[in-house]
Amino acid sequence: METMTCFDLIELETRGNLDMLDLTGQVAAIIANSGIAEGSVTVFVPGSTAALTTIEYEEGVLDDLRRAIERMIPEGGEYAHNRRWGDDNGHSHVRAAMIGPDLHVPIHEGQMFLGTWQQILLIDFDNRPRRRQIAVSVVGNQG
Repeated sequence: METMTCFDLIELETRGNLDMLDLTGQVAAIIANSGIAEGSVTVFVPGSTAALTTIEYEEGVLDDLRRAIERMIPEGGEYAHNRRWGDDNGHSHVRAAMIGPDLHVPIHEGQMFLGTWQQILLIDFDNRPRRRQIAVSVVGNQG
């Protein structure tokens, strides 16, 4: 069986400031279009002020996550990056580094192997709106 690959981009606008977007449907559509039934998908956000994770995409837990991030890495904290560059987004870089820029999800029978309440979440930590590109790479075998 020949291994196939597919690469695509998701392009979107974010509001910044802990904007959280569910990418699950868009990633699933790319997998469906690839024809790959068994393999994996890697999702990656370039840049140093956004991150990817999984979560139940529900407003209560999203608010809980926002509050937890603010407690751990406060926007108003003192950051050497802000002193050096003056762009006041040092907290954005630290937050993104703590969560990370990528996810790797298995694909089985043409579907992502996610839990029932598990969605792919993009978090934009920057302090301004941004145009983001999300790279999606699917690798595996056709069904």
